[in-house]
Amino acid sequence: QVQLAESGGGLVQAGGSLRLSCTASGSRFEINSMGWYRQPPGKQRELVATISRSGGTNIVDSVRGRFTISRDNARNTVYLQMHSLTPEDTAVYYCHADQIRGPVERQFTLDFWGQGTQVTVSS
Repeated sequence: QVQLAESGGGLVQAGGSLRLSCTASGSRFEINSMGWYRQPPGKQRELVATISRSGGTNIVDSVRGRFTISRDNARNTVYLQMHSLTPEDTAVYYCHADQIRGPVERQFTLDFWGQGTQVTVSS
């Protein structure tokens, strides 16, 4: 099983920056895609950004231009650099990773989640 350890959350004023980190461990299998989701208070979990093993990224419109996702495959670590934060970015941020397992003709995906890290942006 993959364990995901997140860090970097906290309290920041509007306009400030934070960098979240998430390191995967505990599995000999290769990590496929990694990413970040968030759950604002009283709302459902939503996608923020993902990055493939080869570095292809997908960033949602609401944070594009302010957030950057990157990863270090050698360290099995994904980063989320957040700039120009607003109170609307307040949420619990969850790290996600997946692995593709099984023979080519019968592959399946395993999903793993971190415990979440709180990001609070004050106005």
